[in-house]
Amino acid sequence: DDDVDEYNDVEEVIRQLRAAEEERRYTELENKRLNDEIEKLKKEVNRLKLPPLLIGSIEDVVDERRVVIRSSTGPSFLVYASEHIPKDKLTVGTRVALNKATLSVISVIPEAYDPTVVAAEISEKPKVTYEDIGALTQQIREIREMVELPLLNPEIFRKVGIDPPTGVLLVGAPGTGKTLLAKAVANNTNATFIRVVASELVRKYIGEGARLVRELFDLARKKAPSIIFIDELDAIGSRRIESSTSGDREVQRTLMQLLAEIDGFEPLGNIKLVGATNRPDTLDEALTRPGRFDRIIEIPLPDKKGREEILKIHTKKMNLKDVRLDRIAEITEGFSGADLKASIIEGGMFAIRDHRDFITQADLVKGVEKENAQRNKSTQTKKNLEMFG
Repeated sequence: DDDVDEYNDVEEVIRQLRAAEEERRYTELENKRLNDEIEKLKKEVNRLKLPPLLIGSIEDVVDERRVVIRSSTGPSFLVYASEHIPKDKLTVGTRVALNKATLSVISVIPEAYDPTVVAAEISEKPKVTYEDIGALTQQIREIREMVELPLLNPEIFRKVGIDPPTGVLLVGAPGTGKTLLAKAVANNTNATFIRVVASELVRKYIGEGARLVRELFDLARKKAPSIIFIDELDAIGSRRIESSTSGDREVQRTLMQLLAEIDGFEPLGNIKLVGATNRPDTLDEALTRPGRFDRIIEIPLPDKKGREEILKIHTKKMNLKDVRLDRIAEITEGFSGADLKASIIEGGMFAIRDHRDFITQADLVKGVEKENAQRNKSTQTKKNLEMFG
């Protein structure tokens, strides 16, 4: 019995030793982790204590380590660049970080774009396809030939020996599908799609609008192949006049920068332009000259067959009962695609009000009547404004 007890005591001591060894190893690892964390936090504290750096740009490269920089404060300085910066990075126009005391170049920082320009790039493809667009078969064929074909098959233009068109201008009344057509182009190509509303390029201070246009095209060149879609082009492309305010002159500067970017010294290459406007009569003639927006695609209001085609597209996922779309197409003379969609949605709302899960012919007729009343009201308001304007 004594031998057994002694054996058990030895086993217990061995178990405790093993547990102590495990505890020691765990403590050492935890200690190392905490020391690493302390070092990391010390570095972070030191980094936060560093003085702020000035931002400037290189104006001239004198030799391998000396450059002329213009700081954000205004004047130019001849300074030394850090040896850690590769020589090929020190080029004219590069943005750099400068030491606050000596103004020496500490590091090269990437080019920054205005938030408006960054937001203009569409990261996700629109879900609209050509099958979702009705009554525009000819217009779809034209825009595919002018925008898609040069990007997808540029070789055919080289073989024929012609340059593809630079820009396409979509012209039509509101709601006819200009923006929808541009979305379908973006969906069908692998090109970077950059969409901007022209009014976003109009800024308060002199030169700001022109700078935005410059950055927009610079982004398009870096992301090429790319498509730039400028909606409501008349906001900056209106005809230039002699007597104008300072605001008008700033808009004109933005327009001139746009013209310079389109047919300037640097060719656009695989960058395609698509513009859209519902007021082509107000556009400056310079925009539609050869080499600019030289291809004009008119988007008309749909005829009866086109309206029926649009109605079929918009109602394909709807629960219809005893509906004749050809009759609806007959009573919607002068409606655009957007008006037709609004009428169908109104018809669906009438069905919901009657606690039904299907739409009838009467619902759609009521929807058309309501939309027609709103259109007439808006037309009358416009006439009244013109009368007293």
